[in-house]
Amino acid sequence: MPGTKSHSRGLLLIAAFKLFKGFALLAVGIGALHLLHRDMASVADQWINAFRVDPHNRYIHWLLTKFSSVDDRKLRELSAGTFIYAAVFLTEGTGLAFRKRWAEYFTTITTASFLPLEIYELIHHATIAKAVALALNIAVLVYLIWELRRHPKA
Repeated sequence: MPGTKSHSRGLLLIAAFKLFKGFALLAVGIGALHLLHRDMASVADQWINAFRVDPHNRYIHWLLTKFSSVDDRKLRELSAGTFIYAAVFLTEGTGLAFRKRWAEYFTTITTASFLPLEIYELIHHATIAKAVALALNIAVLVYLIWELRRHPKA
């Protein structure tokens, strides 16, 4: 079938990206659970010493302030949220890797559903990383819609 190679290549690239994000979030969730019942300030201090970062740096001071407000409840919430997102990304990535049509629809819907939140965040707290993430997600969405329309009965 003409176009199958490019169709597969693009979907496999998106699948790899989704799987990478899923496994990264899985690691974050496990790390958050690992930090339960620990003194976050001392953990942060250990990391600062391990990486030999100036503890008087204003960014490190900001980070320490944020870490001091983290408790077990917030860590559980963080891990639950990251596990949910990881499950979504791993489902998308696995489905796309196996070239499942439902995964193309699922990825299209989930990617589109997060765009308003990403746009809101970019408007209110603009960073280059957020702009790049938004651009990547728009590119993925446009590609998936194009593929769905190009292969309507695949």
